[in-house]
Amino acid sequence: MLLVTAAVGQEIVQWRGPSRDGIYPDKNLLKKWPEAGPATDLEISGFGKGYSQPVVCKDIIYITGIKKDSMDVISAYDLSGKRLWDQAYGRAWVNSYPDTRCTPTIQDDKVYLISGMGEVYCLNAKNGEKLWTQDAQTQFKGEYGRWGISESVLLTDQAALYVTGGKETTVVAFDKITGKLLWKTRSVGGERAYVSSLLIERNGLKIVLAETANNLIGINSVDGEILWNFDLQPFEPGNMGKGINPNTPIYHDGDIFVTSGYDHIAVMVSLSEDGKSVTLKWKNEIMDTQIGGDVLVDGNIFGTNWVSNNKGQWVSVNWATGKTNWVKDWNTKGSIIAADGLLYCYEEKGGTIALVQPDSSDFKIISTFKFEGGEGPYWAHPAIYDGKLYLRHGNILRRYNIKGA
Repeated sequence: MLLVTAAVGQEIVQWRGPSRDGIYPDKNLLKKWPEAGPATDLEISGFGKGYSQPVVCKDIIYITGIKKDSMDVISAYDLSGKRLWDQAYGRAWVNSYPDTRCTPTIQDDKVYLISGMGEVYCLNAKNGEKLWTQDAQTQFKGEYGRWGISESVLLTDQAALYVTGGKETTVVAFDKITGKLLWKTRSVGGERAYVSSLLIERNGLKIVLAETANNLIGINSVDGEILWNFDLQPFEPGNMGKGINPNTPIYHDGDIFVTSGYDHIAVMVSLSEDGKSVTLKWKNEIMDTQIGGDVLVDGNIFGTNWVSNNKGQWVSVNWATGKTNWVKDWNTKGSIIAADGLLYCYEEKGGTIALVQPDSSDFKIISTFKFEGGEGPYWAHPAIYDGKLYLRHGNILRRYNIKGA
């Protein structure tokens, strides 16, 4: 069973790594950091505030942020930090937590973006020229909640996907070259969530995993047929955070893991062999990652739980059984990625990042350092490209050399 990491053409550079699972392919990285942290070899600022990840493609750094006139803007820099171009790509979300959320998706010298108000853009990755745009939120009468839109474009072989929510449709697919509408699903009802979708493959069938406020949905990537619809509402007791669903699911070997914070119950569902139905495999009442994502390493899930909006713990759960391995206090909750067999945990309140040994018996911290500067919560997920760790806080991006000897 494989995740689909690339469509026709070059590999996709996107949200949370090649497979959207938080696992970065870099090898020969430092196994321990100096006391003050790894060496900083680049700092960039002035691209606008945001919670999105930086991505690096063909020696160009791309990052999005909110700038004057409440516009979402993407900026491109060379590896020395020289700005190559800026391009506004739509209206930013200006209500609760108005910073930019969308991480660029890049393939075949094209950049795909979604603005905070639901405009889908395709730009030339070399110069920022606008190739096509669709005001998808308005066109398809999409519905969103109080925190706007946090989705990053998912690409399939032919299409760029956007989750609308609402009564007219739930997901729409635009031709990724021309912007023409290819298909739209029927509506399953409910507002959009805050999650970026995932493309997987089950016995030759390519399936889009999308979420709304109410449902996890499996969609045929070719024609938009809804294959199955799993109701998440029974696993979201109480009213706190109901329907937010912010984390991209994890898929492995026919099973799908979903979690959403706020004392909600994490669930794993199993795909049928033909990919056209799912059944509940297990549930876990301890792990409820709010917005930091989770990773699967050596048969165990690593992430966080939600105690309150300002507090959380770090958690590990066995992938096969759903049994909780451990729950540990360390600063507060945050985001997590993995590379070269180690975890990178970036806590959201104080900006401390830890290098952690993935272990089913304990939260084994190897090294830590703190990101100084910037403003707001530390919600941007870390990223790793070519042996360099990229950390963002608001309007500041730093790059750290984590290459081993």
